[in-house]
Amino acid sequence: MNTLSYSRREWLARAGGGFGMLALSSMLEAASNPFAPKVPMQVGGKAKSIIWIFANGGPSQVDTWDYKPELKKRDGKALDGFDPKTGFFPGSVGPLMASPFEFKQHGQSGTWCSDLFPKTALHVDKMCFIHSCWTGSNNHSPALFKMNTGETRMGYPCVGSWVNYGLGSESDSLPSFVVMSDPLNRGLPKGSAANWGAGFLPSIYQGTWLKPKGSPIDNLAVPASLTPQRQRAQLDLLAKLNRSALAESPIESELNARIESFELAYRMQTAAPEAFDVKGEPEHIQKLYGLNEKHCGHFAAQCLTARRMVERGVRFIQIYSGGMENQQSWDGHNDIAGNHRGFANESDQPVAALIADLEQRGLLDQTLIIWGGEFGRLPISQKSAKPGRDHNPHAFTVWMCGGGVKGGYHHGESDEIGFKAAIDKVSVHDLHATILAAAGLDHERLTFKFQGLDQKLTGVENPKVVKQVFA
Repeated sequence: MNTLSYSRREWLARAGGGFGMLALSSMLEAASNPFAPKVPMQVGGKAKSIIWIFANGGPSQVDTWDYKPELKKRDGKALDGFDPKTGFFPGSVGPLMASPFEFKQHGQSGTWCSDLFPKTALHVDKMCFIHSCWTGSNNHSPALFKMNTGETRMGYPCVGSWVNYGLGSESDSLPSFVVMSDPLNRGLPKGSAANWGAGFLPSIYQGTWLKPKGSPIDNLAVPASLTPQRQRAQLDLLAKLNRSALAESPIESELNARIESFELAYRMQTAAPEAFDVKGEPEHIQKLYGLNEKHCGHFAAQCLTARRMVERGVRFIQIYSGGMENQQSWDGHNDIAGNHRGFANESDQPVAALIADLEQRGLLDQTLIIWGGEFGRLPISQKSAKPGRDHNPHAFTVWMCGGGVKGGYHHGESDEIGFKAAIDKVSVHDLHATILAAAGLDHERLTFKFQGLDQKLTGVENPKVVKQVFA
């Protein structure tokens, strides 16, 4: 695709603007509309939009979607040959621990599900499970970067930015890529805005973070003293001056981004307040999501917002369940039962409602929903007042729904205790190649020239699309 290079000074300037919507005023490579919809390459699924529900902190596969009866048989026994450095706390290694949750089979597929998700389990015949995922880091920040960008260090474009770059947007009045984080004062995921940054891609493709409280985007309200006519006249004058400067110095491509960002912000002042007004939904929809329920209302609002974004042509939506520190996220080092029960209770009904709502509106087939975290958790216990589980990079489960994937399908397996991916292993790059394919993008052809190389989300390790997941 196209080329763009930055000086060290420009790179540092770009790196500081991760949070505001009006960071859209950073660099853009060409005068043409960077968000113009592009024809997908049609290599896999048929998703026009992607909703990624990120279970921040690392949910335990053996306590959620990867049923391991062998753990119950070997409960309390040592895991022979276990390297205590596998997790993050080598001094707290305990024996194998059975799941504290009950598992039952659901749907025609007979999918085993933990009792953590009674409502989501009703949709297993629409869901596709990958049980053999693995990653290379047992530390949150690099693992988060790996899952979001394909690299363990910051500064690389995230999946949402690549999708945004590859497909453009179907909305001319809303950001094409939005991110929602925990609204309960539990903080951002570790690594913060670098998880949804555009890296070396033009930064107009970075995620727009929606503030969890108050107005989701700054400066949406038009000052009372500014009439529509005056505002339009100001924008026209700014555009004229910027284009005049561009004619004298055409290499100043960031001026194009400035013009585009002003116009998008202007259109958003009308469209965004209505798009974020979940209270305007019918009562039965609010009830479906649990919008007014204390235990899940905050996450319900985010899932409902995601559906409204999809309806309005937003390309990529990412919702983080859980915040920064250990027990403030799915990071159940202490009391795995209480930790996972709490976060599942917040998210189960809203996620189930999102699936049902998209389906009844005819949108599920063109919307890919992803659920998963940055890694899994160990089948052994972590010694604490109430037993927890430490990090496990060797095995975790991700599920997908909609977007042309097979329903009720299970791909790959972890070993008999859920410690390591064992059959049809899926790396993070394999997963990314598959997500891009679901959106009709060929991960080998979706490239961007940077530092003399054709850079890709999926790196140079010859990753494979998991073609079996597509219907």
